[in-house]
Amino acid sequence: MRILLIEDDTVLGAAVRDQIAADGHSVDWATRLDVAQDALHGAAFDLILLDLMLPDGRGIEFLKGLRARGDVTPAIILTALDQVSDRIDGLNAGADDYLVKPFDLAELSARIGSVARRYTGNPNPIISHGALDIDLAAHSVRRDGKTVALTAREWALFEAFLARPGQLLSKPQLEEKLYAFDTEVESNTIEVHVSRLRKKLGAHVIETERGMGYRLGAP
Repeated sequence: MRILLIEDDTVLGAAVRDQIAADGHSVDWATRLDVAQDALHGAAFDLILLDLMLPDGRGIEFLKGLRARGDVTPAIILTALDQVSDRIDGLNAGADDYLVKPFDLAELSARIGSVARRYTGNPNPIISHGALDIDLAAHSVRRDGKTVALTAREWALFEAFLARPGQLLSKPQLEEKLYAFDTEVESNTIEVHVSRLRKKLGAHVIETERGMGYRLGAP
């Protein structure tokens, strides 16, 4: 997934960025709401991690503005405000989850996965696809009962296909899902990762529509 992190605490922000990048997600980090707004205008994000107290305004008003404009991007609030009334306000503003600081980074990863699965319409983290048994929460794949080791980037690419079964995804769309704004991407990066996934998971796990893109193959 491509995730927008909006957090002005540089220590916490770096820790969160590193955690979700290690999970295989692409992360764009903004420390101000105006920068976050520019990022949202420039790319499509799968999830927003939002602090409530930013230097140039309150995250809850930012979220209300997004929802008022019809932006349904999933959002998880990360904040030190721990009163029940604060949580109610956040959820009523359109947040999908609310995590109080300090929090465990592994719990954040789990909550990101949970929210993402709800939006794809399948809250069950265990799915099957042909000879593959996939645990979305554990980021693990078994092929014919044997564990297959995927790199974080390979998993992120495979997860992008799993979230959109049957949908054709262009190379630019996949690059946008996998890489942040400031990341240089080699011209054949997607092709290389697709090739490696096919070797590990099966030749037909990803289909190519020449000149158009890729899609998840039939089970």
